[in-house]
Amino acid sequence: MADLRVTNSGAAALTFYPLMAEAPRPAAGAPAVIVMPGGGYTFLAPHEGKPVAQWLNQLGFAAWVLEYPVGPQDFHPAPLDSARAAMREARSQAPGLGVDPSRIGVLGFSAGGHLAAHLAAGPDTADDERPAFAVLCYPATSWHSFGPAAVGEPDSDPLLGPGSTPEQRRAVSIELIAVPQTPPTFIWHCADDDTVGVDHALSLTRRLASLRVPVELHVFPTGGHGVGLAQDMTPAGTWTSLCAQWLRRTTSHE
Repeated sequence: MADLRVTNSGAAALTFYPLMAEAPRPAAGAPAVIVMPGGGYTFLAPHEGKPVAQWLNQLGFAAWVLEYPVGPQDFHPAPLDSARAAMREARSQAPGLGVDPSRIGVLGFSAGGHLAAHLAAGPDTADDERPAFAVLCYPATSWHSFGPAAVGEPDSDPLLGPGSTPEQRRAVSIELIAVPQTPPTFIWHCADDDTVGVDHALSLTRRLASLRVPVELHVFPTGGHGVGLAQDMTPAGTWTSLCAQWLRRTTSHE
C-alpha cells in the first residue's frame, strides 16, 4: 500500500488496508474504519495514517486511510465533503472487500479528529454518510476557542480561511452542533496537551452525554499532543488497548 501523501491540490484519496490473510472472515463481513490523520488542516501526519491502519488490521478490522484536502486552497467545506464522499465510497466498495457496510466507523487525530467528529455528529450528515462509530484522538473539536482566529487573528484560520467570523467558527464547533444521531464515540486526550487543550474532549463529552449518545472518555495525565499510537509511552500508550476493547464491544453482533 502507498504511504500517506501530503496534498493541497483539492484532491482526496482513500487507501485500503485489508485484513491480514490469516484473519477470520465473518460471514456478514468484517468491521472497518476510515482513518483521518491530523495536521492542523495544513498537512497530513504520516504516523497517524498507515501505522494506525495496520494496528486496526491486527485487531480484525479492515481500514482505509483518507487523504483529505488541506492547505491554503482547500478550506471548509472541502475536507468535510471529502469525508462524506469517502464514507459513501467505502460503503459502496464494502461488499466486494469482505467488509460489512453497516459497521464502518471513523478514527481521527487532532484536526482529523475534528473532521471525524463533524462527520459523525454534524446535523447535516446524511444517513449514508454517518459512520457507525467514532474514535476521536486528542480532537480539536471546539473551533470557536481554538487556533489563531480564536485569539483575534482570523486571517490565519487553517480550516475556514481568511476573515473567518465567530459565527462561522461556532458553526464548526462540534460540542455546539452535535445531534442525537451521533453514533457511539470513544475519546481520549492528555491533560498536559498544550496544542489542543483537554477542554475540547471534556466539552464534547458533556454534549454527547446530554444527548444520551454512548460516549467513553479517557484523559491521561501526560503525553502531550500528536503522539499517534503512543507506543512505549506511559500512560498515554494504553489508549490502544482501551480502544481495542471498546471497538470489539461496539462492533459486536452479539
